[in-house]
Amino acid sequence: MSKTITIKYFTDKIEKLRYIGGVSDWIDLRAAEDITLKKGEFRLIPLGVAMKLPEGYEAHVVPRSSTYKNFGVLQVNSMGVIDASYCGDNDQWYFPALAVRDTEIHVNDRICQFRIMENQPALDFQEVSHLDGEDRGGFGSTGKQ
Repeated sequence: MSKTITIKYFTDKIEKLRYIGGVSDWIDLRAAEDITLKKGEFRLIPLGVAMKLPEGYEAHVVPRSSTYKNFGVLQVNSMGVIDASYCGDNDQWYFPALAVRDTEIHVNDRICQFRIMENQPALDFQEVSHLDGEDRGGFGSTGKQ
């Protein structure tokens, strides 16, 4: 069963969002303005959209696999999480970018992607003095291969 997302566009210069079923459940987001960054500069890149997510869902925003190669930028918060309460008329989505080289990003360039996920259920923590699972050997223990 599909979910409905209400969306507001802040510009008519970017392509409308499209869900391409059967290909990927991630949806590309585009730069809403031309951006020039020098190496080491930070900028919130406007994505030209605001959305009202379905109740009980949040959006996860990450770079596309080609973002670093094409634009030389890193998403500084690793993964953006947009909860359903960020849904006001002026709650535009942004991509927080740090340039690792001089770069230009143009209007309509696909720079990141998002998907929606159900909110985590309520959790209870039960403290124990011993866990029954088999030890894997600690952090980083699976090796390089």
